Amino acid sequence: FFDLFTMIKAFLIINNQGKPRLLKFYETMPFATQQALSQEVFRSVVKRSEEVCNFLEGVTEWTDSKIIYRHYATLYFILVVDGSESELGILDLIQVFVETMDRCFENVCELDLIFHSDKVHYILDEIIMGGMVVETNKEEILRAIEGLNKMNSVQRGLGSAH
Repeated sequence: FFDLFTMIKAFLIINNQGKPRLLKFYETMPFATQQALSQEVFRSVVKRSEEVCNFLEGVTEWTDSKIIYRHYATLYFILVVDGSESELGILDLIQVFVETMDRCFENVCELDLIFHSDKVHYILDEIIMGGMVVETNKEEILRAIEGLNKMNSVQRGLGSAH
């Protein structure tokens, strides 16, 4: 029932070689299906010219969906969304996510996604929850991350006091 109302079906970050760096699916499906779909989506995106638009339709078994992506340096940020979603709105959402990560990691790179995957997931969860966009204000997202950082440093302090 819930899957009928998800705006965002998947958020994928995949490097130029096709290695997934973050796969977040907002629809329930077997792991093997997630892997196959993420590779199919990546193959569809990577073969496109840099001069064409950043969205395509009807590529996967999600026939009612669009794939919207941005390519930054060595990473593809790919969202699979409901067919009624605004392409420009989703491109803006990708930009908010990337800029927020850039502020958190000071010039984010692929290694940040590998070594700080918990923080990357937290940032994403501040923006999208259950396939629905919940926050797009970078300052609000950064405030939540600051709160997490403070909580973690307090917990580390308590752990070393014993």
